[in-house]
Amino acid sequence: MPQIRISDAAQFLGVSDDTVRRWISKGQLRAEDDPHGRKVLDGAELADFAKARASAPGDSGNTRSSARNRFTGLVTAVHSNPVMSQVELQCGPFRVVSLLSTESVRELGLEPGVIATASVKATQVVLEKPMKEP
Repeated sequence: MPQIRISDAAQFLGVSDDTVRRWISKGQLRAEDDPHGRKVLDGAELADFAKARASAPGDSGNTRSSARNRFTGLVTAVHSNPVMSQVELQCGPFRVVSLLSTESVRELGLEPGVIATASVKATQVVLEKPMKEP
């Protein structure tokens, strides 16, 4: 499973590094040392945690959006059949869902705990995955 550094986990959850460290010390998240001695979190566990903590943001009524938006976050679920797949991302407080071919899901290696970016333009959502995990 992918391993996520504390700073990256904090970014995806929309909190500070210190908040993630407090959750670890309270036992709400489990961390282990990577081969370089840095604390890392299991990507799939972090995805479950993000999904459980997510809440819909309030609508301030004065938000603007561009024609193109990008949301980077954790894959929290993949539902596939032989042809099509539904991929869910948790991007801070936002849940983004994309429908794409199952072949694309396999080629991108999308599974719970993997980092991906959703590019939104009109009604289409395109997922990207960094070539190298952070």
